[in-house]
Amino acid sequence: MAGEQQGHSEISIKNKYSTTILPIVLAAGDYFAILLAAFFSEALRNCLISSTYFRLSWLSFHVIIPFVYIVFMQISGLYTRRMQFWRVISKIFNVNVYAVVSLVFLMYLNQVAASTSRLFVIFMAISSFFLLVAMRYIMKKIFLYTHMLQIPVLVMGAGKTASLILDYLKTDAGLGYDFIGYLEDNKAEQKVISMMPHLGKFSDAETVIKATGVQQIMVIAPGLNNEGIQNIVYRLQPLVRRISFIPDMGTMPLATMDMESLIDGHIVTFTIRNNLDHWYNRLIKRAVDLALTSIGIICLLPVFLLISIWIYKDSPGPVVFKHYRVGRNGKKFPCYKFRSMCVDADVKLKELLEKDAEAKAEWEKEFKLKNDPRITSSGAFLRRTSLDELPQLFNVLKGEMSLVGPRPIIDAEVSRYGKYIEDFYMVRPGITGMWQTSGRSDVSYDERVQMDTWYVRNWNVWFDIVLIWRTIAIVLNKKGAY
Repeated sequence: MAGEQQGHSEISIKNKYSTTILPIVLAAGDYFAILLAAFFSEALRNCLISSTYFRLSWLSFHVIIPFVYIVFMQISGLYTRRMQFWRVISKIFNVNVYAVVSLVFLMYLNQVAASTSRLFVIFMAISSFFLLVAMRYIMKKIFLYTHMLQIPVLVMGAGKTASLILDYLKTDAGLGYDFIGYLEDNKAEQKVISMMPHLGKFSDAETVIKATGVQQIMVIAPGLNNEGIQNIVYRLQPLVRRISFIPDMGTMPLATMDMESLIDGHIVTFTIRNNLDHWYNRLIKRAVDLALTSIGIICLLPVFLLISIWIYKDSPGPVVFKHYRVGRNGKKFPCYKFRSMCVDADVKLKELLEKDAEAKAEWEKEFKLKNDPRITSSGAFLRRTSLDELPQLFNVLKGEMSLVGPRPIIDAEVSRYGKYIEDFYMVRPGITGMWQTSGRSDVSYDERVQMDTWYVRNWNVWFDIVLIWRTIAIVLNKKGAY
């Protein structure tokens, strides 16, 4: 076994000094992005107001503004912590707010606020956010593609839980992990075996750490009891910088959970927040819905017109189909869709379910048919691309739906939610949501319910933005829709 460990566990030279080099490289990229934002903001301000010329001093341009931004980036952990990329975006947004406020405060202290263009400050606030995010994304993707400056990680555990999450952890641009191998006492899942070499058992951890120099351990073994976890910590903590545990906590709302240690760290309390219980969070969510929906409808008006003409020519009849769904607080509302079925779809469905036992079983299980004979040729395309759901933007304007939320359901589906139906009733149903970005129609019904309740309990405005972005990618790939 020792020979196998030595032969397969070498850390690539490209990643050996990642923890030291990566923060420097990221800070350099951020510095360049901030300079670019300042240059762009200065040029755009002078282009729009030609009567007066504004120019930053060399000290402000090259030192003060970048220094303030980079200090807040460091305080937010953006150089030292690994996090999902949507969290990186959220952190950069906060950094941008703090930096702009601090710079304005410094201007007043130095009595230069009157001579500083307000338009420049506005442009700087906007452009710095987008350029910092873009720079981080490009750099992280380059590192991921070239396998450079990734954090070497030794995985302990190769069971079903590990197989489910390792692929995601490996590809998220914000995390940047280089899994050098795994330790497992029992039979490993095939997916884990295909991803990295087997370096031994849990008892071989010290040998592997000393042989490779790896400084980060990730324990993905939900079956470990308290004694087993304590054993790993006390054995390995003196040898590495960081030990991470990924426990199996079911559908617990971990994104809204705060941890606090008591009595010298020997007792831990977990506090779970309900973000959507606060009026200001609901107000933010509604404001984002109204802003994005209004812009979307204006931009998509030509698309609405073309689709309407196509539907009518393909199958004469109403262009928009109205179907009553269950919404917030259990109230029903007319959910709008472009008609994708023949006009007598309900009659044909009844006849089909009476004649076809297999179709009846599929309908009772999923409330959908994979090969639905009622769908028109135009409707098949609209469903495949999800364009049939565009009229739901008007449901959002009316306050009946949200851009992101649980999937709108019919009366017959309420009982399928069981104890989770109260989570569903808490929020407006969404045009998109967790299930649409996780396989859509390829996801089982029970998984949809779990995703809906997870979303409600873990809501975050940045998570909404990420789900909208993911939905666009899923739709363009035409994955899982029927």
